[in-house]
Amino acid sequence: MSPLKAAALLLIGVALLFPTKLAAQEKLSLEEAIRIGLQNNYDIQIAGRQEAITKNNVTLGNAGFLPNIEARGARTFSENNSRQSFQSGPDRTRDGASSNNINSSVNLNWTIFDGMGMFINYERLKALEKTGKLLTRETVQNTMAAIFDNYFEVVRQSKKIQAIQDAIGISEARVEIAQAQYEVGVSAKVEILRAQVDYNADRSELLIQQEALQNAKINLNQLLSRDPDIDFTVTDSIVVNPNITYGNADTGMFADNPLLQRLRVSREIANLDIKAVRASRFPVIGVTSAYNFSRSENEPLNEFSPLFNQNRGYNYGLTVSLPIFNGFNINRLAQNARINLASADLEYQREQNRLEAALARAYSQYANRLQLLELEETNLTLAQENAEIALERYRLGLLTAIELREAQRNQLVAENRLIDIQYQAKAAETELKRISSTLLQETAQ
Repeated sequence: MSPLKAAALLLIGVALLFPTKLAAQEKLSLEEAIRIGLQNNYDIQIAGRQEAITKNNVTLGNAGFLPNIEARGARTFSENNSRQSFQSGPDRTRDGASSNNINSSVNLNWTIFDGMGMFINYERLKALEKTGKLLTRETVQNTMAAIFDNYFEVVRQSKKIQAIQDAIGISEARVEIAQAQYEVGVSAKVEILRAQVDYNADRSELLIQQEALQNAKINLNQLLSRDPDIDFTVTDSIVVNPNITYGNADTGMFADNPLLQRLRVSREIANLDIKAVRASRFPVIGVTSAYNFSRSENEPLNEFSPLFNQNRGYNYGLTVSLPIFNGFNINRLAQNARINLASADLEYQREQNRLEAALARAYSQYANRLQLLELEETNLTLAQENAEIALERYRLGLLTAIELREAQRNQLVAENRLIDIQYQAKAAETELKRISSTLLQETAQ
């Protein structure tokens, strides 16, 4: 039995042994991958819950506008032994005198003026809520970019398998031609052996490439937060948009980029912190009120001790506190707040500079890959035509096996180079859209 027939029977056997797995393979589009990722991704879920916390924190009570009301109650029992001596009269001794006391109150404390601090706190809470929303948006955008890259990585590895299979097709034809030539006596057996060695080398390369494809699928499944063993085939191909210009990519970056927006909000928070320190220099005016109830029952220690005592009533009033001196801590806090504001400005400028550089690099790669893409498409056409001619010439005995192998490898290298450049161009396009914050907009459309 020839090695080609043995390999075919082996593939048929594998298909018969694992029919369920082959039938269960799902077809996964890019749109479906994005839908699954946005729904299941752990980073997005965590960011969403953090956003919910910042939203829950935006309340008047948390800002300090509302009063604090609390109720207190206590009941105590006691037994006392007493001994009393008087200047006139006998000493008095009492053992086991018990008492029963009840105390309860409802207290209200309400700050009505704190130098506008409560208004500043409320604005700060709303700014933190905005930060939470922007963090969620940034996480969604970064996750989508990662899904794009990982999805097209699966496409890239799949196309490389197809390229190797095309090369294997040439190797199979070469083995068959060498076998036929040997049988009619126009070729030596060494040609068959050499052809089989190259054929096995191509099959070995295919196995390695299948491992790379499987790892790419596992990575995408992990990003989609699902079982890494789920097998699938991708339905979308790598299509690069050739019409992105540097000016278009730069237009919305500073206005819509969620990271820059978060840093702008951080500057707002730093400004609010400065205002909060200023507010702490003002007096704090509050309203207090309480309703109290107390009751006690006592066994008398002497004729002057009450057997029963009960009080109830309420009180109210104003409290005023004015900071006079606290070890210069307010000045220290004011200085730190101004430093934090300056740091927030520097962080914004640093991130703006970093994004400008990242945008320039991504566009440079994108523009370069578009040129290479056009060149490599032409090279692949030439390499395919050369391989077809070489195979036909080898079939006619006009070309050596070494020359045919070289033409075959040139075609494979050209195909892999084109696939890699397609992926790199698409990755650069995705990065341009991520930085300019147009990825979410285009996906929504």
